[in-house]
Amino acid sequence: MVTGKIRRSDKIALLEAISIGIGGMVGGGIFAVLGLAVALAKGGTPIAFLFAGLIALITSYSYVKLSLTYPDRGGTVRFINQGFGRGIFSGGINNLLWVSYIIMLALYASAFGSYAPNLYKITANPTTDFHLYASLIVIFASAINYYSIKIVGQIESYAVIIKLIILLGFVGIGLYGLSGNANLSQLSISHWESPLKLIAAGMVIFVAYEGFELIANAAPDIENPEKNIPRAYYISVTFVVCLYVVIAVITVGSLPFKAIANAQDYVLAEAAKPMLGQIGFTVITIAALISTFSAINASLYGGSRVSYEIAEDDEAPHELTSMLWGQPIGLLLTTLATLFLVNTLKLVSISSAGSIGFLFIFAMVNFVGFKLSKFTKGNRIIPLFGFMLCVLALAVLVVQILSTRKFDILVAGGIVAVCFVSEYIYKSKFIRSHSE
Repeated sequence: MVTGKIRRSDKIALLEAISIGIGGMVGGGIFAVLGLAVALAKGGTPIAFLFAGLIALITSYSYVKLSLTYPDRGGTVRFINQGFGRGIFSGGINNLLWVSYIIMLALYASAFGSYAPNLYKITANPTTDFHLYASLIVIFASAINYYSIKIVGQIESYAVIIKLIILLGFVGIGLYGLSGNANLSQLSISHWESPLKLIAAGMVIFVAYEGFELIANAAPDIENPEKNIPRAYYISVTFVVCLYVVIAVITVGSLPFKAIANAQDYVLAEAAKPMLGQIGFTVITIAALISTFSAINASLYGGSRVSYEIAEDDEAPHELTSMLWGQPIGLLLTTLATLFLVNTLKLVSISSAGSIGFLFIFAMVNFVGFKLSKFTKGNRIIPLFGFMLCVLALAVLVVQILSTRKFDILVAGGIVAVCFVSEYIYKSKFIRSHSE
């Protein structure tokens, strides 16, 4: 292993910046959590997606102002350090960001493992097939990251186009096919869960929106940043909110709740059947595999860079700036941690932990946006409102999980505790070694 710097990219045009945001959000999230959202919100699923999307949109305001004032490839890591200084608290949050990347990777791998057996069964045991596919795709994507970062970028560019074409086609045909569908009545208010459960459902699947923050990492390279950075955030988030809400409407309006529950892990493919039959099921399955694979590919790259950045900022051991086979050692650690999570936790536990992590991180970014509004020349009310919304949503999510799945709270709480305790131990040793 040798210590080295990471190569930087060329200038990024507006369309490419928007693609980063859309690609980060429409990765594997919608394929992984749609069935889970319907199970929690029933006919109110579109409202749950809308509420989660509004929090993402409000939070994007803080990201816009901070990206313009503090453009840095560290993105969220830089914003947290700028707002709180390089102490134990900021280090703990940045550690949580890295772990949240790993949780997202496990979520995407879980979705891949659920969809892939619909095309080809490796064994006679569905559980075995799931673990084989989920593990193999993480290992394969890791190998590509080690082989060529350029290929990672090319895969993501083509994948964004392919999955958007397929999903927009699904939306167009789905809206046309809704007319006269007997299940359309499931969208009526009488089939909605309580407001509290709708909010909780939106927060459990909040992970489907987290990817817009990747624009922050590209901010220093975006052309005409004063105009293009705000456009990139707002256009990508607004587009994805609309896309998710319409997909939720089509899914709930096309399939009875029982069928959605039976196909919870691959419900988007099942929702294509009433309109396009087995061909539609196969096409959406392929789209899911392409999307989750590209999301795993990109998130492995992003996760390894987060670990590199926090180590450079003295918030993690400097060994994480070491390079192994031309890439940060964090890539290997991220891969191994992802394999562990996807093979030990269930989808709902992974999604809950990821949502708790990102809601907490986004609450802190909004607070930083409020705290530094004098320097960013931004509105103080919007980031403060975003902070309060994130905190409220996080509280509702925790209460809801506590009432149904206490183990998931233990998992999420344990992850957060490890992030902060490990930072405390590291900082104590770091300060002691530099004072001697």
